[in-house]
Amino acid sequence: MNDLGKKVALITGGTKGIGYGIAEALLKEGINVAITGRNKNSADDAAKKLNSHGNDRAQAIGLEADVRDFESQEKAVAEVLKAFGKLDIVIANAGLGHFASVDEISIEEWKETIDTNLSGPFYTLKASVDQLKKHQGYFITISSLAGTNFFKGGSAYNASKFGLTGFTQAAMLDLRDYGVKISTIMPGSVSTYFNNNEPDEKDAWKIQKEDIGKLVVDLLKMNPRTLPSKIEVRPTSPPSK
Repeated sequence: MNDLGKKVALITGGTKGIGYGIAEALLKEGINVAITGRNKNSADDAAKKLNSHGNDRAQAIGLEADVRDFESQEKAVAEVLKAFGKLDIVIANAGLGHFASVDEISIEEWKETIDTNLSGPFYTLKASVDQLKKHQGYFITISSLAGTNFFKGGSAYNASKFGLTGFTQAAMLDLRDYGVKISTIMPGSVSTYFNNNEPDEKDAWKIQKEDIGKLVVDLLKMNPRTLPSKIEVRPTSPPSK
């Protein structure tokens, strides 16, 4: 996996934030990238912006897909194969958060959180696993430090991310005999649009999206004999409380 040129990647939730930062990093390595979003126009606009950087070694395309729907993920994989002929790398990044006391969070908020953050990566892997086996590819989930650290108001989010961390580690053991590598990245505070945040100078202390992109590239370049299966990443100097 060290020679990244001509590889093909699928990134869910790639229109902004962490997913977009990963797409930027992969394109610079010569990897063709498909990014998904629930809105086709947003996905196309993000792909156009990625391609405007003038990288003639690789191309980005935008796809409309909903990770909560398995058939939608199957369709996305089929569109990647139609565009690029194969699929080597899958980044299950799409996620959201609803935060409220367990007695106040709604059934709808709970279901959307679990369906997106936990069932979504399962559907993404299930739809792409044949390609990953065929090309001895790499599957990476974007979990969170909330996947091992619970907090007040985080019942749905903690449940989804604890589950995602466990799912990813179990999948790693299931598929490594096929030569498929699987890792989960667990960031702390990242400067993104998550939870209605507007990134600006106030977020300078946070992990930046390009930092996660660099981390993904480093994983892909790791010697195949070595697998960092679970990676926690934090801001170096968070504000003092």
